[in-house]
Order: sequence, then C-alpha cells, then structure tokens
Amino acid sequence: MSKNPKLPLTPEEKAHLRKAKIRLSDIHELETPELTRVLETSGSRARQIRALAAFQQIPSIGYKFADTLVDNLGFYSLEELKGKDGAVLLDQLEHDLGYWVDPCVEDQIRCVIHHVDHSGSTKQWLDFTEERKAYVQRTVIRHRGRKSHGIAKYSNGRGDKNCRRD
Repeated sequence: MSKNPKLPLTPEEKAHLRKAKIRLSDIHELETPELTRVLETSGSRARQIRALAAFQQIPSIGYKFADTLVDNLGFYSLEELKGKDGAVLLDQLEHDLGYWVDPCVEDQIRCVIHHVDHSGSTKQWLDFTEERKAYVQRTVIRHRGRKSHGIAKYSNGRGDKNCRRD
C-alpha cells in the first residue's frame, strides 16, 4: 500500500489534483508529462514533485531526505541510483554542503540504493547502520599507517564519529 507523501504543493496544485481525482499516494505512479498536465505546471516542477513522492514510498524515508536526494544530490528516480555507492554519495553531499552530516544519512542513502534492486523490501534506513559501521571499520584498517590530509571518517568503537586527521 502506498503512503501519502509530504509534498510542497501550492493550493492551486492541490485543487488540480482533487479535480483530476488523483490521491497524493498515487503521484509517484504518474509519468512526468501527465503530472505536468494535471498540475498545470512546468515539466521540471512536475519531475521534482514526482521524485519527492517516489522516494517517500521507501520505508522510513521522509520528505527531508527525499528533498536532499532531489535538491542536493540531483536524483529524480530510483533507477538513477542503481549501482551507486552510499559512502561516495555521502562524501559528495558533504562536499557540496560544506559540512559533515549525521552518519545516519549514509544509512538512508544505503537504504534507498537497496530498494533500487529490491522493490517491495521492508528494510528501513536503520537496518543499514551495521553495514555502514563495518564499511567504516574496514576503511580505517585499510588506511592505517598511511599519511592522510584533510577530513576523514574513523571509527571510535561505535563507528559513527568524524574527525580531522593530521
């Protein structure tokens, strides 16, 4: 069963959906040209709304992270995430934002990537915490003894701290 996504719809767009008898939970199933026509909006706006709705169909993924995928990382469909690496996307996000983000954001990225290949899965982002921590631990062990410059992730036993290494 589809869930009702939180979407930044204008009152006019909501009225257009009501007139067309389209429920919020069905927006992710519409093609962008059809949504453009129904909402009487631009193709880019319809694409954004559709992407936000689609990402929120994944268990435990809400509006804020769906918006991060669209606005910060530039993804508009699950298919675009096929074969992507969660750690690499997190690094890209942090670089673009200019600051570190909570490590659970990487868990959310890993969750979304998982759902690309496993539609219908009930896994939530928190199911990927141990996978991330194991990845961080392997990375630290592999890089131990090498001189590193700048910002790096490390494990302090919990696997979820960031630091500046000299």
